[in-house]
Amino acid sequence: MSQNFRIGRRILWNPSNRVARLFLDVAAAAAGIAEKPVGLRDTGADEHEVDLATFEAFVNALVRTYLGSNHPILRALLEDFLATALVLVNRAGGTVGALEEDPVLSGRDVSAGPQGIGPLGDAARLLGLAAEYARGMPV
Repeated sequence: MSQNFRIGRRILWNPSNRVARLFLDVAAAAAGIAEKPVGLRDTGADEHEVDLATFEAFVNALVRTYLGSNHPILRALLEDFLATALVLVNRAGGTVGALEEDPVLSGRDVSAGPQGIGPLGDAARLLGLAAEYARGMPV
């Protein structure tokens, strides 16, 4: 069994049920970090409608969090979800402008080690993961 993520009649992704459930659960958890609604609505019949404007705002907020964090665990927890979400935004014809912004260190989750404050998130890494994941995300 599988589920569709779609806009109107256009299918963006057709993952297995377990993968879809995990993606949706992570999105729901990340909504608290983004402080934005997710923009994914369960329509029944194993389908989820993507509200592109809302989903873009959600993904942009998470990308800003990722890029502005030097906390390696926070970035690791967000990274794979964001790469997957970037594929959905791209397939929907949307954009994630936060990837082009200069990152600013957030004071919320600073991690300082023996060498001081580590590097911030890496937009090129996210884009590379998204390109890799797109090849494994059936439509």
